[in-house]
Amino acid sequence: MTLQFGVFDHIEPIPNQSLSTVYEERLDQVEKFDKHGFYAYHLAEHHTPAVHSLAPSQNVFLAAAAQRTSRIHLCPTVYVLPLHHPLRLIEEICMLDHLSNGRLEIGVGRGGVLEAYFWGSEPDPEGNYAKYTETLEIIKLGLSGANLTYSGKYYSFDDLPMRLEPSQNPYPPMWYMRNVEIAAQQGMNSIIVGTLEGFEPNVRRYRQLWEQHQGPGFTTRNGDEPKIGLVAHLVLADTDAEAAKLAAPAWDKYLWNLTTPRRLEAEKRGLTQYTFGPAGGNDRPDGLPDREADAAFSQRRSKSKLIHQRSVESQAPGINKQSTGFHVIAGSPQTINQYLDTYVKTGANYFVCAFHFGNMEAYVAEQSIELFSNEVMPRFI
Repeated sequence: MTLQFGVFDHIEPIPNQSLSTVYEERLDQVEKFDKHGFYAYHLAEHHTPAVHSLAPSQNVFLAAAAQRTSRIHLCPTVYVLPLHHPLRLIEEICMLDHLSNGRLEIGVGRGGVLEAYFWGSEPDPEGNYAKYTETLEIIKLGLSGANLTYSGKYYSFDDLPMRLEPSQNPYPPMWYMRNVEIAAQQGMNSIIVGTLEGFEPNVRRYRQLWEQHQGPGFTTRNGDEPKIGLVAHLVLADTDAEAAKLAAPAWDKYLWNLTTPRRLEAEKRGLTQYTFGPAGGNDRPDGLPDREADAAFSQRRSKSKLIHQRSVESQAPGINKQSTGFHVIAGSPQTINQYLDTYVKTGANYFVCAFHFGNMEAYVAEQSIELFSNEVMPRFI
């Protein structure tokens, strides 16, 4: 089976670098992804008090990226819908789809309730999810019709003319992250955040549910095969040991950026409802399908907390250790090829790389990009 490759990015602060430099180096990297034939660039959305995203407005950054690329698809992954006014987002989606000559794809999600709290949005799981579903419904209607009429809990529109329309008909392809069941039910591509050990059951689950909800034939409305892929943070070097040495400090900083600033801010304000559990609070509404297809695996992962307890160095030199629960893979191109040999056996058709994370300097990420693009990708395309 051949793979298509994407890139997932947060754009984190780099010590002693100006914001302008961080943006310029990232745009240079997106140009490299375009040149090397990556399918899509996926950019996350996070807001203060989080520190692990310096591009809280994905559309602004991706508009710049659209002018420096010609092939790669540009995909906010995800728009945190409860934080967006649907009309403004509809208009910006239309603009960006045309500025990129029809290369925009749309990731959607509800985000976390702590972020919603700081934004003055719905700070409880049920309300946050209700606002997400209403906003998504409005966006689909507004992108695909000449007029918008809608009456809901949060928004109401009466025969409002949609002066802009997207380049793609009826609207750009959509993605859902971290839950293949929801993605399959709604006819969206899917990206999983997890481990290779638990990924294959999710691939099977996605394909089965796609046929159940979308009908026979594993194709999207425009005739393409829907994509299902796993995110892996990658560091490549000439040897496994060198790659692990480069990865370790960046991974430690990535984990700190991802979890600590928001938790500290919540603790300072006495927001105890947001300071427990791996997600910083019980932010999943009732009734949503489990994120893991394999419940037994999900329980094992919960007990072991592999991502927090294992070091990068312990998993670098060997496929067996890499495939049993790590979110970062450090190794030579030969080692990464071994990992992907196992990956393709899951039946997935998409692989999502995260090359630049934590406090990593650009030259480390760019070395990984070049080694991966030249010595790994050609074997699987």
